[in-house]
This record gives sequence, C-alpha cells and structure tokens, in this order.
Amino acid sequence: MKFRNWFLLILLFLATGINAQIKNPVKFKFTINELGNNQYEAVLNATMESGWHIYSKDLPEDTGIPTEYKVTGKNIELIGKFTEAGKKHEEFSEAFGGTIVFYSNSAGFKQKFKLKDPTKPADVTSEITYQTCDDRVCLAPNTLEFNQKVTPKGATEEAATEETTGPVKDSVKITETVTENPAKTEATITETSKLDPKQLKIATIDFKKPLTDCGTASTKVDENYWTYLFLGFIGGLIALLTPCVFPMIPLTVSFFTKGSKNKAKGKRDALIYGFFILLIFVLLSIPFHIIDGIAGNIFNEISTSVWLNIAFFIIFIFFAGSFFGYYDITLPSSIANKSSKAEEAGGIIGIFFMALTLVIVSFSCTGPILGSLLGSAVTGSSNVPMLLTFALAGFGLAWAIIFGLLALFPQALQSLPKSGGWMNTVKVVLGFVELALALKFLSKADLVSKTFFLKRELFIAIWIIIALGLALYLLGLIRFPHDDKKPKISVTRKILGVLGIGFVIYLIQGLIPSERPKLQLLSGILPPLNVSYFHDEKDGILGMHPEHDFFKAIELAKKEDKPILIDFTGYGCENCRKMEEFVWSEPDILPILQNDVVLASLYVDDKEELPEDQKTKIDLGDGQIKKVKTIGDRWSLFQQVNFNNNSQPHYVLITPDGKVINTPVSGYMPKEDFKKFLECGVNFYKKNK
Repeated sequence: MKFRNWFLLILLFLATGINAQIKNPVKFKFTINELGNNQYEAVLNATMESGWHIYSKDLPEDTGIPTEYKVTGKNIELIGKFTEAGKKHEEFSEAFGGTIVFYSNSAGFKQKFKLKDPTKPADVTSEITYQTCDDRVCLAPNTLEFNQKVTPKGATEEAATEETTGPVKDSVKITETVTENPAKTEATITETSKLDPKQLKIATIDFKKPLTDCGTASTKVDENYWTYLFLGFIGGLIALLTPCVFPMIPLTVSFFTKGSKNKAKGKRDALIYGFFILLIFVLLSIPFHIIDGIAGNIFNEISTSVWLNIAFFIIFIFFAGSFFGYYDITLPSSIANKSSKAEEAGGIIGIFFMALTLVIVSFSCTGPILGSLLGSAVTGSSNVPMLLTFALAGFGLAWAIIFGLLALFPQALQSLPKSGGWMNTVKVVLGFVELALALKFLSKADLVSKTFFLKRELFIAIWIIIALGLALYLLGLIRFPHDDKKPKISVTRKILGVLGIGFVIYLIQGLIPSERPKLQLLSGILPPLNVSYFHDEKDGILGMHPEHDFFKAIELAKKEDKPILIDFTGYGCENCRKMEEFVWSEPDILPILQNDVVLASLYVDDKEELPEDQKTKIDLGDGQIKKVKTIGDRWSLFQQVNFNNNSQPHYVLITPDGKVINTPVSGYMPKEDFKKFLECGVNFYKKNK
C-alpha cells in the first residue's frame, strides 16, 4: 500500500474536524523590527500556558528536541546566528541521564538580517521547529512558518522581488477558532485540493466508538508531599533512638510529670512542649520559602549543578564519619547556652526555649538526618520549600507524639529499653545509609556533566561493598570507635546482618546482563539503563523489537491474531522513557507487552525525510504554515487526525481490522492504571475475536 493513498485519507479525515483533545499550549507572534542602517530583526515570541515548556536551542544531545529557528528570503542576508530571550531553566532528567534546558511561560527567538538591495522590499519567511512538554506528556515536534514583507522607505511595489512563494502544493487552508479554553480549538476546512476519495482504499479507525470503556484510566499525578511527611516522620523516629536524643526522653517527661505539683498542669505543659518541638522544626523550613520567593529557580539550579551535587556528596561522607564516631557535628555551645538561660523565663515562653534547647543539643545526631531530607528534597523536586515543610513537620511530629504520649502515660517509660551500646549501633547503621545516599549525589554530578564514569554496574558494585560492610558490622566482625571492645551481638543484630547479606545477593543480580532491567526497588536511584557497560541500542526496548510502521503492525497482528498497541512516542520524549523504564519493565506489565499484543512504536520526531513527492504543507492561516516533510511529521498527523490527540506518550489498543478497543490513555501514569488499560483491551479482544 503506497503512503500517498493513506496520507490522502488523513487529509480527508482532517476535513471532518479535529476535536478538543488536541493541545495547543503555545501561541506565537511574528514581528520584524527595524534597527536602522539597513538592519532588521525578525522576532518570534512564544507564549506558553502554565505548566508547559519548550526546549532551548542549547539542549544537550540525546535528550529532547532542541528548538531551531530559521529566517530566509530572496533579498535578505543574515547577520550572525539566532539568539534566544527569556528566563532559561535547567533541570536534571533521570530519564535522559542529563540536563535539559527549557523555557516556560514565554520565550523569544531573534535573528538579525539586512537587505541585499535596500531599494527593494523583501518577503521574509520565519520557520521554527520546536517541542512542547509538561510534567506528564510531550507533544510531537512541530514546524511552523510565518511570512511578512519588509518594505524599506522609498521602495515601491514594482520593486518587489519577482519570485514569491506561490500556492501551497496539496494544501488545505484551516481557519482556527479559539474557544474559552485556549488549549481547545475547532478546525474548519475552507478549501481543499487534489483529494480523490476513490484512491482511499484502507480501513478507517473510528475513535468515536471504542468497543468498550472499561479501560479508562486516571492519569492524575499525585503530589508527593505526604510521602515526604512520612519520610520525615520515619526520620524523626530513627533520630529518637540515637544517643543524643534517647536519654533525654525519660528525663524530659519526668520533669513535666513529677516536677509540677499539679499533675494535670504537668501533662498539659508536656503536650505544649511537644507542640513547640513540632513548631520549631516547621519554622526551620521558612528560610527556604523566602529564598524561593527571591530566586524561584535556585533549587532547580542546585539540583542540576555538578559542583553542588559533588558538595552534597562530600557533606554526606562527612555525615557518615560523624555517625561512625570519628568526630561530632555540633552547633556552637554559645547558642545552646543562650537558649538554656532563656528557659528561666518560665511559663509558655520557658517551655518554648526548653524545646529549642533540645533541638540544638541534639543536632549532632539529627543534623545528618535532616541533611539527608534536605538533599533529597532539593535534588528530587521543583517544589522544594513545600516538600521541606512537610518533611520537617513529619520529623517534628514524631518527636511531639512520643513526648506527648509518654507525658500522658508516664508508666510507659518503664517499658523503654535502657540506654546502652545499641544506640551507637543505630548511629553506625545510619552512617552506612549516609554513605549509600552520598553515592546518589556523585552519580547525579556524573550524569549532568556527561562524564558517565559512574556506570550503573559500578554504582551497584559500590553499594554491594557498603551493604556487605553493614552486614559484617551487624554480625560483630567490624568495630568503630565508640563500640564496646567485646560487644555482645544480640539476636536482632544477627537477623539484621543476615538481611544485609540478603540485600547484597539482591544487588548482585544487577551486575548480570539481562533483557529486562533488574532491581526494580531501586528505580530512580540507580543510574539510567543507558548508562551501562552492557547497553547497546540494538537491544531494542526491554529486549522487544516493536514495529515502527503502522501497516506492518497491522499485517503482523492479522497473522498472529493479536490486538495492536499503538505507542505514539518520540526519541526526545522524557515521559516516554520514564514509562518504558519504570512501568513497562514491571514484572506484571512486560509479559503482556511481549506476548499478548503487537507493539507498534510510532516516533513522531523521526527526522528521516519523506520522498519529495510525499512532502506537503498545510496553511493554518494567520501566516502560519505547517510543514509535513519527515516520517515523524507523518505519524504526528496520523495521530492527530485519527485519534484526536497530539501528546506523547499516547497509547491506543486496536483490533487488526482497525477498531479502537477501549479508551486510549496519555502521559506518564502509575503502573496500576496502565495495567488496567492493557488488561481491559486484551481481555475484551480475547473474548470477542
């Protein structure tokens, strides 16, 4: 079947309208500014809806699609290269294993030029190729043209260049009407040319009538604030077990319950004491909100800075040394002394300073734990201040609950274990954890700088050494400065030591080459799959080799009697890579993709050019012309017309005869949602074929 035939079908479908699912989050305005001395500047300004961004021209290789801006004309001569304007953002991408550079809200692209003959006007054509993404999806790369005439003073229409752009070959003119929602558009065809319905011989795909709707999946992205609250709470509980804090629990609670003649008042003051602990930890996050308000991009810059990630690596190593007992990290004693004196004020103010003194004097144990939360938040999200607030609130909440409950039920103090060597064991274990976390920052610096020294297998090997060291310590084969000379190894330590050896065995499998990724529990922590000694592009996707031509997939599906999973994807689509690595690779997802469907991955950013007789243009009106010149353009238009969608990843399950089985889904989504979508379509097909 020739491409020409089915492409004409696409254009015919286009004439029936494109529904509101097609996203158009970027608006352009093209102007030409006169600079004087026969110099001009072609300026294309882009305005993006909230949450969307377009990539910079300075995007590193093997990541997204860099923006390209070209200015051409018969009577013009370019001056230098095009420049960008706007607030540039940099962000490390786990999926690409490198830093992506982009603009949000607005951006400008400028190209200076002069007229070869200042006495004649010139028709100036501005062309931009760009890609738009948000946190869930990317849209297919788009190429638009804008035309404007420059007429210098004194020039006449007769002096215009003789050759101008003629009628667009095989084009359709589209008038666009914008609705209340700027992302929604309605297209109406006002003119068509050279369409012969008799040439249309392939089956149509009826998106409007899916055979079942059980596969509708929610793709809502949940905020991870509660995750950080939970992590902070766990960190707080762990900190309570350290030598700096645990001995203070009975002393402090006893002070309130026995030091007051009125026991009810003593318990009330203990609860207020717990509340102030929570408040103080929450207040520690305020400076980060202030910094974010002054320089909102600073945390993004920190997370992608090579040197700051190296600094975090060194700091975490320093924390580990403290936990191992080689030195202590403390705040200046003058701070604790001043806070302690303020306790004498009595009443609620005195209780507040008692809580503050506890936080200060326990810093040698809590500092590294809080530093870990800080490092995780700064390098793991764009909303750092709020994440830190939740994390610190969780940390303080753990302390507040323990002190509060023990104040209400002081008899529980008797059931607490006595202080002893086990607390130092907790600190040393935390030291090994700090070493493991430190490696994550070194890995990020390595990936951002594109040195790729710390390969996935080397990272795993170092973690194996750390885990083995932890296991040997728990079994009493390694000692640190504050350990007893002849420690008595408890049953708990022995069990944890055996679990540590089990973790070593779990890690070892990550060193063995495999068709699918191992160590799923560590996804997002380890370097990406492509940063590996064993990576080869010829290995395909998770050992699979999907079809990249829709019609070949149709033929294979008829032969094997399977439904087709159309995967509209892109080489520069970060969310597509995240789906493949973190969702497709799951043990209950991958077998479905391998055995129950024919996978057709259609790359909307494939740069391979179409034959000249298959290239075309579509006039969008307002001086904008859509070019269709590559295989990627072909699949992008195929997706828009047949499935009323232009975002990637976009997944559609169809029968071999071209019927949509269930409602398609888009964007990065939780594993369970994608599994529900797959099982719905596959099970329906098996029952009704």
